[in-house]
Amino acid sequence: MPTFKDVQSGWRSSDSWLTDRHGEPLSRMRVDIQSRKLSWVSLDQISPAFLQAVVQVEDRRFYAHQGVDWSALGAASLSTLRGDRRGGSTISMQLAGLLDSSLKPSGSGRSLWQKAKQIRQAQQIEQSWTKAQILEAYINLVPFRAEVQGIDAASRYLIGKPPDKLNRTESALLSSLLRSPNASPQQVADRVCRQIQQSAEPTPCTPIRQMVIEALSGQRAQAESVVDLAPELARRLLTSPGVRVRSSLDASLQRWLRQELRERIAELKDRNVRDASGIVIDNTSGEVLAWVGNLGKAASAPHVDGVMAPRQAGSTLKPFVYGLAIERQLLTPASLLEDSPVNLQTPAGVYMPQNYDHSFRGWVSVRTALASSLNIPAIRTIILTGYEPVYERLKWLGFPLDLPADHYGYGLALGVADVRLAELANAYRSLANNGIWSSLRFHPGQRPEDGKRVFSPATAFLVSHMLSDRAARNTTFSLENALATRVWSAVKTGTSKDMRDNWCIGFTERYTVGIWVGNADGEPMWDVSGVSGAAPAWLDTVNRLHANLPSQERPPPAGVVASRVKYVPSIEPARDEWFLTGTEMTELRLNQLAIRPRITYPGDGMIFATDQDIPVTNQAIRFEASAGENLRFRLNGVVIAPASHRHLWSPRPGRYQLELVNNQGKVFSVVHFQVRGAALAILNKGPKL
Repeated sequence: MPTFKDVQSGWRSSDSWLTDRHGEPLSRMRVDIQSRKLSWVSLDQISPAFLQAVVQVEDRRFYAHQGVDWSALGAASLSTLRGDRRGGSTISMQLAGLLDSSLKPSGSGRSLWQKAKQIRQAQQIEQSWTKAQILEAYINLVPFRAEVQGIDAASRYLIGKPPDKLNRTESALLSSLLRSPNASPQQVADRVCRQIQQSAEPTPCTPIRQMVIEALSGQRAQAESVVDLAPELARRLLTSPGVRVRSSLDASLQRWLRQELRERIAELKDRNVRDASGIVIDNTSGEVLAWVGNLGKAASAPHVDGVMAPRQAGSTLKPFVYGLAIERQLLTPASLLEDSPVNLQTPAGVYMPQNYDHSFRGWVSVRTALASSLNIPAIRTIILTGYEPVYERLKWLGFPLDLPADHYGYGLALGVADVRLAELANAYRSLANNGIWSSLRFHPGQRPEDGKRVFSPATAFLVSHMLSDRAARNTTFSLENALATRVWSAVKTGTSKDMRDNWCIGFTERYTVGIWVGNADGEPMWDVSGVSGAAPAWLDTVNRLHANLPSQERPPPAGVVASRVKYVPSIEPARDEWFLTGTEMTELRLNQLAIRPRITYPGDGMIFATDQDIPVTNQAIRFEASAGENLRFRLNGVVIAPASHRHLWSPRPGRYQLELVNNQGKVFSVVHFQVRGAALAILNKGPKL
């Protein structure tokens, strides 16, 4: 037979515990689904009333015999012969049965051989164990009801209190379950009533019966004040029962971030926002310091881990598109891109991405385009690089992208791919780490792995510098916004199509923070952009992390050089700009072709369709041009309107050639479009800021 210490040390709770990096409890989770066991409790942690009730009900001469109560066993044998089944096993004999699976009784009870072996083992236990050890082991191992095993689980889940708080009636209830754990509530109530009535202080049966019914139906079990700060991460890390796993999380930060996200969602509830998630990562070690998958009871889907749920990325992939173009020396932060309509032929029709506000800003620098999250320049950039190289670089950065590159196409620049918050934040962390990517860490003190290079240090510096530029954000966000931290930071927002997902991802010198808000079921939010949705929570998190910790931009690495840049004409003010060595310039000029007047809408190749259910007088196609002073729109050879302002034209089925001409008939721009009576074939889509 095993020793008492063997049995005690071999006890495994059905639950496991997750602690933070300092050992503070974060979450407790049931791992063993076969039984419901909690902690092993010593006799001094158990109510004396319960100990007395157990001995009284199960083995009155427990302290007098040496493992077998022969008189009780004889009486039980006679009862069995009369057809009245009655147990005569002592606590020691029952313990032997709990320790040896070969003694498990069949439907007709134990065989004579099993009973003889049980007696022999009970005597062996009595020879090497103390009575206190026998009673303690029995109370912790014995089943009480259904899957509930041991006094700790029975007391908390049936009565709703710890074992040391059990009163006389509650003790009688639990002890009465030992003889027949699965008896009906009525049978248990009768047994408890008889037990109480035979005591020195009898109690009326009516309240006892009510108490028994409440306990066995789960009504008395109260929710324990168990800390549950990281249930989503607990589900990932707790795989074995009865263990205590130390995580890299910081309990104080985890608690704060959960509350911060709750408050943020409360502020957005009138805009149809119900869920939020967040992650905080230490840049150097990759250790996850906070992981909030959902808001618990306040979440619309409490079992969905928003940190790992795939969602459309929106504009958050743009830094990696520009980074690839800069690394390949196709662009510099000072390069000019045209923010004007672009039409891309796709198998599904003409793809016409739009900016968030459906306006165009003409020529802008790469710095302004990225910091202000303009869509069209990002599309023009991925046209330069090709979407296949962007696809491969994103896979280097840890994004699965299970579908082939052709499935995403140029839409990768605008975040049509599904990503996870953990992957997205870790990809941004690679920018903070000079272009080195490594896996996330969930346990403190792990030896960091050798990361892989995904961008050169120079490229990572240039992209980070643009993401940290408050002045460059001014085009879209203004100078004062929810991205303006008290310390140095680099940040990007993103909102997927139809405002279903809202992101804010960024990093400081020390930390990377990612926030997502939206709805777990994918329902659109109402008028919520990245800067108004996720960004305020991101800002508060960064400010808390750096309340007493500075954050400074890292010094420029080898391979970059600063140069004063002037634009001719003055599209943007002159400024000091960073370049990859060898790509620097001092002046950027637009040639006459680049700035000549052009038709900005409709785009060349567009196909429109009239709606038969709407009066023709209420349908129109707008004609717009850049630099349209003293110019006119000419449609199929007929001048129809001046081009100095928007013109609304009533559509009629047919093929059209729209020209931008001056008074002498010189043509500056030409587009072709069609009007049909069928469905509109233009895919007008694109993520927001």
